[in-house]
Amino acid sequence: MKLRYFIPTLMAVVAAVFTGCSDDKDPTYLDEIRVSSSYVAISTAGGSTSIDLTASGSWQFEKIFKVTTKDAEGKNVDNYYETPSWLTVSQTSGAAGESHLVFTAEAGEGRNCELIISCGGKQQRINVIQGLATVSTATCAEVIAGPDSKSYRVTGTVKSIANTTYGNWYLEDKTGEIYIYGTLDAKGNEKNFSSLGIEVGDELTVEGPKTTYNGTVELVNVTVVKINKSLIKLDSLTVNDIVTPELPLEGGEIVAHLTCKGTGVAVEIPADAQSWLGVVSSTVGTTPTVTFRAAPNAGGDRSTTVVFKTTDGKKDYTAQATISQEGAIVDVSVAEFLAAPVGDAQYRIQGVITKVAKAEYGNVYIKDFSGETYVYGIGSKGDFEKAGLKVGDIVTLVGKRGEYKGDAQMTGAQLEKVIPVTEISIADFLQKPDDKNTWYMVTGVITSLKDNKGRDNDYGNLYLSDGTNELYVYGCYPGWGATGDNRKFFIADNEIEVGDKLTMIGYKDTYNGLVELCGGVCFGFAKANAE
Repeated sequence: MKLRYFIPTLMAVVAAVFTGCSDDKDPTYLDEIRVSSSYVAISTAGGSTSIDLTASGSWQFEKIFKVTTKDAEGKNVDNYYETPSWLTVSQTSGAAGESHLVFTAEAGEGRNCELIISCGGKQQRINVIQGLATVSTATCAEVIAGPDSKSYRVTGTVKSIANTTYGNWYLEDKTGEIYIYGTLDAKGNEKNFSSLGIEVGDELTVEGPKTTYNGTVELVNVTVVKINKSLIKLDSLTVNDIVTPELPLEGGEIVAHLTCKGTGVAVEIPADAQSWLGVVSSTVGTTPTVTFRAAPNAGGDRSTTVVFKTTDGKKDYTAQATISQEGAIVDVSVAEFLAAPVGDAQYRIQGVITKVAKAEYGNVYIKDFSGETYVYGIGSKGDFEKAGLKVGDIVTLVGKRGEYKGDAQMTGAQLEKVIPVTEISIADFLQKPDDKNTWYMVTGVITSLKDNKGRDNDYGNLYLSDGTNELYVYGCYPGWGATGDNRKFFIADNEIEVGDKLTMIGYKDTYNGLVELCGGVCFGFAKANAE
């Protein structure tokens, strides 16, 4: 470095610092809200650091940290929190006066965030840091074992691509697999993944910060450091010369068309798919083909991912193809299932477990908005108990339409999905965090059949009370799966009145400060004069 260039630059920085300090309005000391320090440092070994806050009125931390979850219908839902998952603050809101805030984190390094406190229309920013924000070169296994918010550089193969707009994909090396949630383009922009030309099988080196979401380890908005294109590529899948990855119910042949710049092509079919899919022929050359044959499908929709491998003598390269086959499962309501003929056809139904007849075998009753059916066993002996299923849980089952002594029942049922439901009091429900993915069962007495604006309604918006606490129910529907007009008139049709006891299943949400039980499914009710 040449000293004559360094000194003027240093003097300019010093001058800028002193100029900034001469301003009468230090951002740490706003009239509305003041903090003893706008910088919080936490030891990498974990622990707590505190600051003092003085406010002229009520104050609160802004919810600026987004976590995306899926609701009961599988749709993405954005939830916002005051702090990132690795940091907690002793108090996130308060009244006018002085408050003592304690910032706590477990052991970690390379983590930082900016928090925002609002008061009287003004914002105070707090910078929190734990260790230096460095980038560590690591394997997938080391990323998985490492702390959240730390940045890593990882090299691995693109296993599959989930989203081609944001660049969500899976990276795999010999030690494991991680999910890449967002990929920046060459200029650092989002939503331009296609400009990178990345394909399954390519070897990439990327770097970005780690987070863990619902148990899945992710690197977020990674920067691509290097792309090593694969020597083998899947061009297309065809069935009867038609480009498609899907085989019909009756089975048949599907051809994989490849481009290969390596030596030879090997094919791997996952063990769990070898009973219905196999290789019948292949060709060689720079544009080889591999022909697979699938057996007829008597069950539900099924799919598998086959792997094609080649080598340059030093390194193996891969490409993948997902092959699917139409299944025989029909999605129906309980009423439609009851009306179906006895036979080998597979049906998918969803509903709430209303009664357990024999837990050992999983003999239960399930109910949706249209009716109730008996299920003669879920899975094998002991599966029901191993899954921890209980009355109130919402299950998705696949099975056949059977019958016993003229009574309809589902036979050979297999559990596809369960939404656990926890029975709690109204008081406890009111204290739970908003979460559209967590379902509860609450019971109370109806105190009003008006909506939150005092109006009569068709959807059953009402208030429940346990005698001390009151809860607003945003919709009382006849059962799971009700949509459109099927959600209406349940209260009127059953002559439910103020004073009757009602048991509801739903999730907690808050709207304009009012706590609500949403997605409300009626599990049961009792007339006041019947008790």
